[in-house]
Amino acid sequence: MAAEVSRRNFLAGVAGVGALAAAGLAGCAPSTAGEGKTADAEDKGATDGVADWLGEAPEITDIAETKECDLLIVGAGNGGMAAAAYAADQGIDFMVCEGGTQVGATRHWFAALDTPPFADREPVDRQRLMGEIIRYSSGNCDQRLIKMWMDESGEMFAFVDGIMSASGAVVIADENDMPGGMGGTSFYTPPFEHHYGNKDGGRDGIEERNVLFEKHINEAGYEVSYGHLLAKLVREEGGRVTGAIFETDNGYVQVNAKKGVMLATGGYAANPAMVEALSPVTAKSVTALGYNQNNKGMGIKAAMWAGAAKDLTSATMIFDRGLVAPGTPAGYTPESIEAGDPQFPGNGQFNPGTQPFLKVNMAGERFANESADYDYLPHAAAQQPNGTYISVWDGNFGEDVQRFHTLGCSAGTRMGVLAFKKDDGSYDLDAYFEKELADGRLQKADTLDELADKLGFDADAKKTFLATCERYNELFDAQEDTDFFKEAYRLSELRTPPFFGATLGGTLLTTIDGIRINHDCQALDTQGHVIEGLFAAGDCSGSVFSGNYPDQLHGFACGRTMTEALHVVKLVSAM
Repeated sequence: MAAEVSRRNFLAGVAGVGALAAAGLAGCAPSTAGEGKTADAEDKGATDGVADWLGEAPEITDIAETKECDLLIVGAGNGGMAAAAYAADQGIDFMVCEGGTQVGATRHWFAALDTPPFADREPVDRQRLMGEIIRYSSGNCDQRLIKMWMDESGEMFAFVDGIMSASGAVVIADENDMPGGMGGTSFYTPPFEHHYGNKDGGRDGIEERNVLFEKHINEAGYEVSYGHLLAKLVREEGGRVTGAIFETDNGYVQVNAKKGVMLATGGYAANPAMVEALSPVTAKSVTALGYNQNNKGMGIKAAMWAGAAKDLTSATMIFDRGLVAPGTPAGYTPESIEAGDPQFPGNGQFNPGTQPFLKVNMAGERFANESADYDYLPHAAAQQPNGTYISVWDGNFGEDVQRFHTLGCSAGTRMGVLAFKKDDGSYDLDAYFEKELADGRLQKADTLDELADKLGFDADAKKTFLATCERYNELFDAQEDTDFFKEAYRLSELRTPPFFGATLGGTLLTTIDGIRINHDCQALDTQGHVIEGLFAAGDCSGSVFSGNYPDQLHGFACGRTMTEALHVVKLVSAM
């Protein structure tokens, strides 16, 4: 990204406590002047080493209130609320402390093995599934933890289904048939993705799972303690974690937990210093945010201050759907960096970005097989000019996406465009793309030459772009991709006007590397020993993912999050 003020210079130059707070990076720093600030640690550059983003645990001596419970759950997202709802049924004395003002957004799709909705499908091949997870993580996973998820995910589904079904929701067992593989590889897409809707398959009238979980604990006499920002964990010298301290509007609150603390605080996607230091490819390939703004890595930092070890490799969940205006580079914008609040230029997801149409870099060259996992194209584009790329299709878009037959949430394009199919069999693409065409992010033209101009190609780049389109038509005619070996059924032609061009990068949803845990979700120290009393579940925990999210294992992340959460509650209830 060309910028007068580089990300490194910005983060290094304004990394004092006040500037970090403005940048959303000082989640550990209390607002009371002079208390708990670790200026010596935070005044260093933000991308020069672990200490620069980690800092030191604050010294807090002024506790306004002390509370007690058996299980303290930190975070009210998918993991925290699942744990709370289950704990309510087990009769455990618990508290849920959340830094925000409401429960976290619900990830609707989750994976569970061998459940009743899939009774008529081929059983999940556990050997093959384990191999797939190991391959995706390059071996950086705890296989005993994976097996725990396999063994207990069915029980997790039964619990979730009881609450969802009682609300009138209907479970939907997603398809998993992928004709001809993807990217030249036969990915294993096991039958285990569940989500809920109404009887028509939509979500109208269906309450979100986390909202239902909150109602469930309310009925049992519990509530979420909002506005509780995690400041640090409390650990006996070299021994057990016994609670946590939170910053609230009424001062610091200490919660002592007799049986354990479960961190379910999410990842660090909203902490630019951590993203830059731990996953630089993310900072160079993302154009849009889709993450929870509260996910600043505070659970990870607090656990590390208490002696916990973090995954050695990063992992992010990036979707190839960050639609931006032509010419926009990937990465945090210079303007937001200068303003002290690093942000990506776009917001949300443009679902058609995942469709495997022709994609070219800013020099007009095809640079990768477009039939790929969600983050493969953004990662590949990080090595290209601007970190962005352009997807091109023609008036046959509707028919093409039906043939492409993508799975998971990218299937939303295939299903969604059907609503714009006209009586003559054609599709009203102007109506389907109305919003993106109106705001100028998506370009439309009657010729490829005109489209090239609208996309910002000029001189040699324009000539290369047009030649690339011509070459792609030749590959379609031959029904063989001899350049990048994409499956024939995912080739398309560029001959039928109108033509469309989308400038894309990644949309960052979350980070999924975190605190190392064992098969019981207990946090581990740097020597691999259990830290008694400290558990972690979901995106703030580690030992599962490395490098990227295995998006062909649809719903795996959320499924393991809720299974881990219930597993912790079961352990605590047995104490």
